Amino acid sequence: MSISLSNREGITGRSIRGHLDLRSDVRGDGTPFLSRQSFRAPIHLSKAHVESGSLLVHLVNPTAGFFDGDRLDLNVTAGKDSRLVLSTPGSSRVYRARGETPAVCEQRLSVESGAFMEWIPEPFIPQAGARYFQRTEIHLEENAGLLFFEWIAPGRVARGEAFAYESLRWELDLLAQGKLVARERFELRPADHSLTALREKFPAAHYVTVYTAGIADEAWPAAELDALNDERTYLGHGPLLENVRIVRALCADSLAARALIGELRDLLYQAGGHPVPRLGRLIA
Repeated sequence: MSISLSNREGITGRSIRGHLDLRSDVRGDGTPFLSRQSFRAPIHLSKAHVESGSLLVHLVNPTAGFFDGDRLDLNVTAGKDSRLVLSTPGSSRVYRARGETPAVCEQRLSVESGAFMEWIPEPFIPQAGARYFQRTEIHLEENAGLLFFEWIAPGRVARGEAFAYESLRWELDLLAQGKLVARERFELRPADHSLTALREKFPAAHYVTVYTAGIADEAWPAAELDALNDERTYLGHGPLLENVRIVRALCADSLAARALIGELRDLLYQAGGHPVPRLGRLIA
């Protein structure tokens, strides 16, 4: 896949280059707040507020979604001892490509010592003919906590567009105290065999991934996670290095995926010993 890494910002012809630079810290009374924020379309921020001890920020895309050639760079840091939850009020969409260049999103998430970050967007929906490339780096310092959710939908299923996109390329590196503990590289292309495993269980499977950090081994809810498997959900989980764990699931449809994510949040927050921040949207 050819990927342009142009440094031009703003609107250039048919594409948009935007950014988000965000940092949370803690005041003397323990209240988390945004100590740094900078953003440019296609991203916008809701008014941040404290929910169950965490600073909740909704990331809003005021445009229709991503088009080919669009680029978004995100750099988010949960500063020492702060708790930051990032969500989106609606689905992220990428539309049919008009040329050869994909839409690109590069995101770097950093969690400093004693801090916690939850990243829980609504589903990513690639439409027919879409091209998209996403690269994620997650950096965890000592005693950092993490809940990182990803939800990839097969497309606009109600319009008969399940797996009708052209290509999705995903890259992720997760480092804990400088040590690489997870690396993902995959590209999904309906034109080849790359979707075979996804479609074997459910013909319009929704793909859910969760990376966690900061949950003690004795508190990990293994039996409760195993019990989430049923005829509409196929789930597995396991440990990585440095107290990082991964949960992966295939769901039969969006309803099954949404219900699963809600149950996962409840279980994982409980295991971490913290109340669940309410998001004020469909994934409560």
